[in-house]
Amino acid sequence: MTSLRKLGSSNLEVFPLALGGNVFGWTADETATFAVLDAYTAAGGNFVDTADSYSAWVEGNSGGESETLIGKWVKARGNRDDVVIATKVSQHPDFQGLSATTIKAAADASLRRLGTDHIDLYYTHFDKPEVPVEEIIGALDDLVKAGKVRHIAASNISPERLRASLEFSDREGLARYVALQPHYNLVSRDTYEGGLQDVAAASGLAAVPYFALASGFLTGKYRPGTTVDSARAEGAAKHLETERGRKVLTALDEIARAHDSEVATVALAWLAAQPTIAAPIASARTVEQLPALLGVAELELTEAEIGRLTEASA
Repeated sequence: MTSLRKLGSSNLEVFPLALGGNVFGWTADETATFAVLDAYTAAGGNFVDTADSYSAWVEGNSGGESETLIGKWVKARGNRDDVVIATKVSQHPDFQGLSATTIKAAADASLRRLGTDHIDLYYTHFDKPEVPVEEIIGALDDLVKAGKVRHIAASNISPERLRASLEFSDREGLARYVALQPHYNLVSRDTYEGGLQDVAAASGLAAVPYFALASGFLTGKYRPGTTVDSARAEGAAKHLETERGRKVLTALDEIARAHDSEVATVALAWLAAQPTIAAPIASARTVEQLPALLGVAELELTEAEIGRLTEASA
């Protein structure tokens, strides 16, 4: 049985791969969503990541589709207490921004869609520097005190704003961020390494990186001269044009062969081995895509292999 990882200073214990819910209600319909969630939890997974805005960008959708499907699945399976549900606020078309009023109304709407009385981990999805951290933390603290949210976290935030938020929480004795969701992977290291990672390490925050597989590029299916049928193909394929992208693929191929493992598993294992990382996020449209992601729980890279990938991706 895979051992769970403690999420920062919280009392949440999570599987070392968070299942991304961005595809639910977008490229995965209800049947596919239920199948993926069933297979993920059957393998020991317990950490599902979504946002109130998923998937408002799809024609005919209005946002909240992913939460609604997760809520239906949890109700059908009767397993609410076994699953750590993370969702986010600030981007839903009806609840834009991070004013105190918006945060509270958005949380209530998320709870309704999820069919639950509490959110385990509630992220500010995109920081809004025009809103004082005092207002944001104050609203989040009210949700925690009301029992609607167990723990709070931040995504897409600057080191300065993150530090200011933590200092305010500590000074006032209010709810404090326990986790951070940065954009971080083998071909995109600059956003997280340095300032943000330093604040996370110094403050005991767990990092749960998104785009862990660079929109699919780090699965190895994108190669010179190939065409991939994916809604995210364009974003992923651009990495083939960079020397860094090609070097990383070469190193991933060699290490994957040595472990008789999938390229995606190796890319996730490198991420999982980095300081502060609790669980990378990756999504699956189909059950067939899951084993390569779940493999991160078992694959341990050597120091030399981690070093090789770090160098290739520098």
